[in-house]
Amino acid sequence: MNIAWGKRIRGVAAAAAMLVLGALSLPRAYGAIDKTYEQLKVLIDILDYIRENYVDEVKDKDLVYGAARGMVATLDPFSQFMDPDLHRDVKTDTEGQFGGLGIRLGARDEWLTIITPLPGTPAFRAGILPEDRIIKIEGESTKDLSLADAVKKLRGKPGSKVAITVARKAEKEGKDAWSTHEMSLVREIIVVQSVDSRMLENKTGYLKINEFTAHTAEDVVNALAKLKKDSASAVVLDLRNNPGGLLTAAVDVASFFIGDNKMIVYTQGRRPENKQEFRAGMKAPFGYVPMVVLINRGSASGSEIVAGALQDHKRAVVIGDRSFGKASVQSVIPLSDGSGLRLTVAHYFTPSGNMIQRDEKKGTGGIVPDIMISITPENEMKLMAQAEQIYKQGEDPKSAIDEKSRVKDEVLERALELLRAREVLGNLNTQEG
Repeated sequence: MNIAWGKRIRGVAAAAAMLVLGALSLPRAYGAIDKTYEQLKVLIDILDYIRENYVDEVKDKDLVYGAARGMVATLDPFSQFMDPDLHRDVKTDTEGQFGGLGIRLGARDEWLTIITPLPGTPAFRAGILPEDRIIKIEGESTKDLSLADAVKKLRGKPGSKVAITVARKAEKEGKDAWSTHEMSLVREIIVVQSVDSRMLENKTGYLKINEFTAHTAEDVVNALAKLKKDSASAVVLDLRNNPGGLLTAAVDVASFFIGDNKMIVYTQGRRPENKQEFRAGMKAPFGYVPMVVLINRGSASGSEIVAGALQDHKRAVVIGDRSFGKASVQSVIPLSDGSGLRLTVAHYFTPSGNMIQRDEKKGTGGIVPDIMISITPENEMKLMAQAEQIYKQGEDPKSAIDEKSRVKDEVLERALELLRAREVLGNLNTQEG
């Protein structure tokens, strides 16, 4: 065994032992510290035994990094240890452009789970759906694979291919059956278009936010101004398959519709400094507009913050399916050797105190719509396909699916019905007696 390493291990172990012995004479409050140092000695012993007895020579750094990954893996799917290369190369999804397949990933039941595919991307065109699981990448199982390692495997040079196996839960009552689908996707530079808008029937404006980026607030203001110019008297805000993005953008968007310094969202963690409130301004430029908000299983993070705030303040009716339930606060901590630690330090809560982060064991979290409308995976896939726009120079964009092959958007139809009913009820003549 390397003499310097051996001395270092024994020195740390001895120091830990001395701290343990010294703590025995201190108050009972130090009992937890005692156990911590005892357990730390176990880790040091393991490192020592591996270096001395393992069949192959192992680099010290690999052992330390492996221990760090294992430690963080016991926490939650969103905390991660990043080696220097990953820490340097990892890019946040809010940059608006990145290479890959165009999916947002989470983790459920130890499997990579699709939060949502992004419109117009390879994953979207392949028919990948929210809550699908990626069970293999290039033939290798992804069970227990960290999100960081999954991103590394899925991203690559634009134009290169990656083979994945997707599992999809079958729509059969009483059966936990899954179908598998082999796919070979070509990586692309993913450009996120933040906002889409258009006029619908009965003077209703349609505003879809695909993701919350640095430009979303400005894009939403411009879109709403155009809808107002086109005589829109009500708005459908579509947050389906919106995976989130920048918190500030989500808060700004909610503030366009909620004023009076009302709470939009707050964070709560173990440490007092992780309690933070985000409030609207005094005036809401579009606070008068009747609204319906659409969400589904692919609505996560920032979209859940907006929907939750509008729902809690009774500013809008929320319809669709229960949202994904991803709303935790991560701090990225640079470490001394260039590696990094992404650590969950708090959770987001709606103004009424509901935690957005889903707890599978308790069955809580996510935004539960005022009106539940569940769509079958088959129709959801068709709706995503027909939502993709084809652009030609000199022509208005049109759906990639011809009109005869399209399916009805039941959630959007219900939203329009609600807004029509509101208008009709508002025009009724009533009297006492």
